[in-house]
Amino acid sequence: MKVRILVSFKDSVLDPQGQTVKNALHTLGYDAVTDVRQGKVFELDLEGLTRQQAEALVPEISRRVLANPIIEKFEWDILKGR
Repeated sequence: MKVRILVSFKDSVLDPQGQTVKNALHTLGYDAVTDVRQGKVFELDLEGLTRQQAEALVPEISRRVLANPIIEKFEWDILKGR
């Protein structure tokens, strides 16, 4: 099964890269953009797991390895599989 995990800064954490992109967009005339938050995307291929096992494993992997839980949040979806 394929899982996509999105990791981004918590809302309370300053995102300097996002602010830089927002400023660049304003410079280019895209004034409708009011905020930009930068993040990371991970896609995992999992094999030999049931959906229930994946639903337990993915948050554990995200918390322990992919995201810094102090400053980052994550969300995930199963893209295809059981």
